[in-house]
Parts: sequence; C-alpha cells; structure tokens
Amino acid sequence: MKKRIARGDFTGARVIGRYGLNAMTSQFQSGDTSHGGLTPPVSVILTAKNEELHLRSSVNSALASDYQGELEIVIAVGPSQDRTREIADELARSDSRIVVVENPTGNTPHGLNAALRNTRHDIIVRIDGHSEIQKDYIRKAVETLDATGAVNVGGLMAAEGKTLFQTAVARAMSSPIGVGSARFHIGGSAGPTDTVYLGVFRRSALEAIGGYDESFIRAQDWEMNHRLRMNGGVIWFNPELKVIYRPRNTIKTLARQYFEYGRWRRAVSRRHKGTINFRYLAPPLNLLINLASVLLGTLLNPLFLIPSTSYLLVITLASMRVGKKVKEKLLLPIVLIVMHFSWGFGFISSPKSLLRR
Repeated sequence: MKKRIARGDFTGARVIGRYGLNAMTSQFQSGDTSHGGLTPPVSVILTAKNEELHLRSSVNSALASDYQGELEIVIAVGPSQDRTREIADELARSDSRIVVVENPTGNTPHGLNAALRNTRHDIIVRIDGHSEIQKDYIRKAVETLDATGAVNVGGLMAAEGKTLFQTAVARAMSSPIGVGSARFHIGGSAGPTDTVYLGVFRRSALEAIGGYDESFIRAQDWEMNHRLRMNGGVIWFNPELKVIYRPRNTIKTLARQYFEYGRWRRAVSRRHKGTINFRYLAPPLNLLINLASVLLGTLLNPLFLIPSTSYLLVITLASMRVGKKVKEKLLLPIVLIVMHFSWGFGFISSPKSLLRR
C-alpha cells in the first residue's frame, strides 16, 4: 500500500492560492495524454468516510463500466468509525487499477484534491461513496465533453432508496416540491447550466482554477463550477447521464445534511456576490413565514394560522401525488418538512466565520 500512496509525492509541484490542488509540471503530473485510440484514459476519483454500506457498490459500478479506454480509480479515505478503510484496502488488493490515499481531515474537498494529486489522466470522473454510475456513464460523458467543448459535464442525480425512509426521501429529492427546479434533480433538456451533480472534468480546467476550494466543507461542487464558468468554461447538463444516489436513512442524518446544505450555500453567496436567486431564498422565507404564522396564530388570532395551515395542506397534497405507495404518502410530509426547514434554518443561521475555519 505504501508504494501506491507514494504516487502522491510530486516532485516540483506547487500549490495554487488557497484551493489546495498542486499544479503539476511534468507530463505525468499534468495528465497522461499519450494513450492512443479514440478512447482517452480516465481517472475516477471519490472520497469515502463511514461508507461501508455503499463503498463497494460505488466502486464496482465504475469497474463495470463499458468504457473501452484505460481506467484508474483513486479513493481518498477519511477517518471512519466503520469498515470503510478495510473495504477500500480490500478493493485495492483485488484490482491493480484501484489506489487508496489518505484524507486525514475527512473533509470532502481535501479528499478530492488528494485524489486528484494521485491521478495520471487528463479526464477526471468524480463519483461518490453514496452513488453508483450506470454502465454507459463514462462513455457518454466523455462523448459529451468532446461534442460540446465543455469543461465539466453531468447528468441526473437519480435518487433511489432501499428502505422505506430512503425511498420517501428519493421521491422528495426528485420532485420540484422537494428540491426546486434544478435540472440535475428533476431532469430537463441538455445544455449549459450553472452546476451539475459530481461531474466529468477536463483536468486542465481544474488545474487552471486551482482545484477544489478546501475552505468549502460543503457546496464545493457549486462553488467550483462557478469558478470554472467565471474562467470561461461551460458546464453542460446531459439528461442521458444517470447516477444512482442513495439518500440518508434517518430523519436525523437527513436534517443534518440539509442544514449543512443551507449553511454552505449561504457561504457561497457571501464569497461570490450575485449568485443567489429565489430558489435558494425560498426555504428560509418559508421557515420564517411558518414560524411567524404559528407564533402569531397562537398568541394573537387564529387567522394568522392560515399560512402555516396552507403550507401543510400543500405538502400533504403534494405527498399524495409524489408518493407511489401508501406508506410513502404518509411519510413524505415529514420528509419534505425536514428538508425545507433544515435547509432554511441552515441558511439563516450560517455564520460569517464559516469560511475562516
């Protein structure tokens, strides 16, 4: 294992700004473009922390790809309380294309940059410990990169659950009532977009902006795609690309996830002025209106309860439409309220000091 990890020792590398991705100067470090044929080699990267339930499936989905070019997989493993590291090492021992590297902080952007430093190829495919790519995902993504000239392409975040709770969350994550109008959640036509889920990148574009900004513990994808666009690159959505995503499995973990989403999306808006829109303001406004409605309706006049009652009615009716089974329909109102209120509270309570940690 030490021999594999040593691939990260880049001679003559330098760090660009605050983002933490080494700019690599040798042919090996800048991406191996010497592979012949019509299918260029690709490097698959992912971070893993407490992912023993999904890591093997995630990596195996990449290994099962029908892509004909050379493929390597680099897993950046953070400190875990389960068998994540053991599973990652087992995968590496079973297939020479898999490399395991350390991610001491356990934070996603640190892990992604660490994985990038240990890759060799010019096309970078990002997957996730909670995701499984389809067999044709890499092939179609590389074709899309070539056809569009984009610097990053991505497709649908196809949420699928294995338990009842996960399935209900998946329904919510695939519906406008749950996550708004983002194309990578609900689908749409192919074309330029602000951001995509995970992504397949041109390495040169990532290096030009210094990689992932390691100060963004969450929302690093949105922030990075914003810098790619500001640097003249195109982010392209292709609905034919599909990544299976496994949602959180408890109310507590779901609430924490969406609370962090809200906090860090506010941080992005502080760093990059003018990037906020109504879709991101809707959850905090909804939370404030409902809190005011309940408080005033309880203390002053029941008429003030109309907004909160209307919200519950809309959520219930939407759940009846979105849910496929009776148990899903009954669980969905709770899931939707947790997602909306957690995101909104995270956005409202996001401290200015968040990026200085």
